[in-house]
Amino acid sequence: MTKTILAGLLAASAHFANAGTVLVVVSDQDKLDLKDGKVMQTGFFLNELMEPVQTFIAAGHTVVFATPSGKAPSADQKSDDVNFWGGNEQARQESKALLATLKLTSKTNSPAISLAQVKQIGYDKFDAVFVPGGHIPMQDLLKDRNLGELLASFHHANKVTGLTCHGTIALLSAIPDARGYVAQLEAGQRPQPAQWIYQGYKMTAFTNEEEEQAKGFLNGGQMKLFPQDGLVAAGANFVEAKPWSENVVEDRELISGQNPQSAKAVALAMLKQLR
Repeated sequence: MTKTILAGLLAASAHFANAGTVLVVVSDQDKLDLKDGKVMQTGFFLNELMEPVQTFIAAGHTVVFATPSGKAPSADQKSDDVNFWGGNEQARQESKALLATLKLTSKTNSPAISLAQVKQIGYDKFDAVFVPGGHIPMQDLLKDRNLGELLASFHHANKVTGLTCHGTIALLSAIPDARGYVAQLEAGQRPQPAQWIYQGYKMTAFTNEEEEQAKGFLNGGQMKLFPQDGLVAAGANFVEAKPWSENVVEDRELISGQNPQSAKAVALAMLKQLR
């Protein structure tokens, strides 16, 4: 199967002289565990995934989707709101049409591969990695060992690494024993800054202030951990802008966006580094 996937990547890239392959990593979970045993139905944010994917494809790049297990990801239905496309209904419909064409969320025909398959194909076959937001990365990506290995490989090779909103929390997966470290954070502990390849990096994510303003999404529940708190605890140099304003932070190979409004700008910044 991996040989077939790799052949497809090479064939697609051959159409563009300077084309690259962008790996898009999405959670395959559809529920977020909250405090006190509560659970919230969720998934990736539509515009945070699709605006960057549209941008990569329009620039001639091949996009490959991966989830931890290779199962199809799910969209957060609350993100199907034209306001996340700046009120542009046509843009919203174009994003949804492409998602339908890609069949990414299809339980039987999704093109998503597993992170284990990505490793088998070879990290060197990918030129950039992108992780979109929505609350769901807080469930699994922040402590996924395979994702941590992938990110470490990209870091050491100085390859473009883009994330936005809650997706930035995925960087914690590169901490040794990320699962144990995250468990401490979720328990309200504040362990010492971790041994982390992104120690001291400037980065951004959905802010605590934005979390407070968007708490209605949680239906009365409370998150175990906010992205800003988790990243700062691990040693990030967190850069915060006005709530709901576009904010993209670049530091070496890392490009991060603060919120849904920053998703497309993250993709455009990634394209500049891919040239």
